[in-house]
Amino acid sequence: MQSFRTELEQVNQSTKALVEKDIVELAQKIQEFREGKVTDEKFKSLRLARGVYGQRQKGVQMVRIKLPFGKLSTQQLIKIADISDEFSNGNLHLTTRQDIQIHHVSLNETPRLWAKLEQDDITIREACGNTVRNVTASAEAGILKSEPFDVSDYAQAVFAYFLRKPFGQELGRKIKISFSSDINDTALSYIHDIGFIPLLNGQGERGFKVMVAGGLGAQPFLAQTAFEFLEVNKIIPFIEAALRVFDRYGERVSRHKARLKYLVNKIGLAEFLKLVGEEETALLKKSVPIEVKENYTAPVFKSKLPDEFPFFDQNLYEKWYNSNVFEQRQNGYYGVYLKIQLGNISSKSARSLAKIASKYSDAQDLRVTINQGLLLKFVSKEELPFLFSELNTLELASPGFDSVADITACPGIDTCNLAISNSTSVAKELEKVINNEYPELIFNKALKIKISGCMNSCGQHSIAQIGFHGSSFKEGKDVIPALQLVLGGGTLGNGQGRIAEKVIKVASKRAPTLLRVLLNDFQLNSGSNETFNEYYLRQGKDYFYQKLKYLADNSNLTNEEYYDWGSDERYKTEIGVGECAGVVIDLVQTLFLEAEEKIELSKESISAGLISDAIYHAYAAFINGAKGLLLDAQQQVNTQHVLINDFDKTFINTGIIDLGKSFRELVLQINKNEPTKEFARRYLGEAENFLRKTKVYREFINIESKN
Repeated sequence: MQSFRTELEQVNQSTKALVEKDIVELAQKIQEFREGKVTDEKFKSLRLARGVYGQRQKGVQMVRIKLPFGKLSTQQLIKIADISDEFSNGNLHLTTRQDIQIHHVSLNETPRLWAKLEQDDITIREACGNTVRNVTASAEAGILKSEPFDVSDYAQAVFAYFLRKPFGQELGRKIKISFSSDINDTALSYIHDIGFIPLLNGQGERGFKVMVAGGLGAQPFLAQTAFEFLEVNKIIPFIEAALRVFDRYGERVSRHKARLKYLVNKIGLAEFLKLVGEEETALLKKSVPIEVKENYTAPVFKSKLPDEFPFFDQNLYEKWYNSNVFEQRQNGYYGVYLKIQLGNISSKSARSLAKIASKYSDAQDLRVTINQGLLLKFVSKEELPFLFSELNTLELASPGFDSVADITACPGIDTCNLAISNSTSVAKELEKVINNEYPELIFNKALKIKISGCMNSCGQHSIAQIGFHGSSFKEGKDVIPALQLVLGGGTLGNGQGRIAEKVIKVASKRAPTLLRVLLNDFQLNSGSNETFNEYYLRQGKDYFYQKLKYLADNSNLTNEEYYDWGSDERYKTEIGVGECAGVVIDLVQTLFLEAEEKIELSKESISAGLISDAIYHAYAAFINGAKGLLLDAQQQVNTQHVLINDFDKTFINTGIIDLGKSFRELVLQINKNEPTKEFARRYLGEAENFLRKTKVYREFINIESKN
């Protein structure tokens, strides 16, 4: 328990108390879990909300580091590299949500790891689980010529506001939020629970187009437009109200139907927005101005260039310059993308990169991109050759960033319980095919390949022009590793997108041949300047199925095809229990303990002046207590809204429990009253009284059952 105390002493004083409480709680729960005092499912919920995720390999964890809109300094990058060396295997994995993951970490070491991260203002809080996940944004925010304004400060404000909020800790499923820089929608608002696209109205005022209820997974949904223009000071209240509605009405039993997209699809967008509007009374802040600190001038950090001009392959430099470099809106400066294969970079390379970035770019503002790369900002034109030369020594100057040669892939069976096939190894093979046989395609950014280890789309295959997800099929008594091909997905802009269509499934080892057939056909038969998706839509799905169906003929399988990429053992499916959603199995004996915990948290919040938090903790105490009694009565409920009605039917309308009013009237005072200190105290008192009555009833039932 004390092993992380030394590290905590170096944490910023302004956040130390909150951070210390988080880490102490994690350490205590680990100890209780080891002693068998906390169930596995209950412990899973807590650690996931603190960025600690179970791996495919037993006994080790993945720790997800939460970087709002992918921003980090060179100092933070060095800290993460050092931590990977100390606690893991010296690898950093960049994700499609602009996080950095460290794998193979001992559970007992996670509190100390977290404490060390917090020394440099880095958190893992709510990086996993049923929470508000990392807020993503276009990596180019602040330097893009086409942007109406810099969205970085807005993304940061949303990240900070919702961290540790009680209504965002135990949702039915995760919530993902994005901010795009312009109508090109490079942060993919159309696949997010809530997505924002910046706009200026006729008076030049700032606002956002707001998209809601998008998502990928096994059943992709395109987001719907909630607002064509929402003022900037209204975005945080809208998100809060939406989360409160999702918490109350969202599915709780079937995790496959628990995302926001299913709720909105079920009740309709108009009804959802109506419910969101009804939450306004409960919001402490009806308007939240966001402080904008954007600075469009170059930071003062430049050092003198070396006297000797570097020697390098001019042809390679030009390819790199034409595919990885762009002019910023700040005159004379350039953004430089780094293609990081599959998002994996060693700690040694990360430290060397930090030194290079400090010399030539803004050391305070590197960005992780949503395709698992990195972006350096504010590089002057005269510095570009020197930067290229030094990046090239680290093998970080590969051309083709965000092109067909820059494949996105999730870790697959390397670490994930749900993965069916090896997405990383096949991605490397396909990149070899492109680089060696189709080198001209490294400049094609309208054609992208994305690969997921299973149908859940962590590699975002559903929005790729060419996508694959892991699968398998039976051949006699054997199971063959396979890839499902999907075609035609992608971003259309302004909140619109296309979901790729399933075309054919083939043995995994046939993927390179399949890719060659697709690329050869596209190059031979597409029209001048026709994109792949335009060609796909013109030809139609069946055209591609007919072109590829010979590869799905399994009557001629070779011995090699019984093995997955990167494996020397015959393939067999080994799918574990996934933790992407962190679904908790609610146990009656823990629900009442949780209700008591919420009461104490409510009291602490009132003392600290956190009135809105106090009210929501009291609400959670009502819900947990009621759910405990209903489960005790063998009644399963799938949403809090249904729970409230069912509690009245079962216990109030029958006279079993007397509250002086309906449970619905009592608990839903939360969105009928302004969040004042007076109401918070009264509501807390009513929650305590409710729990006392449920305890009396439970004791009576237990005595009756014994007799």
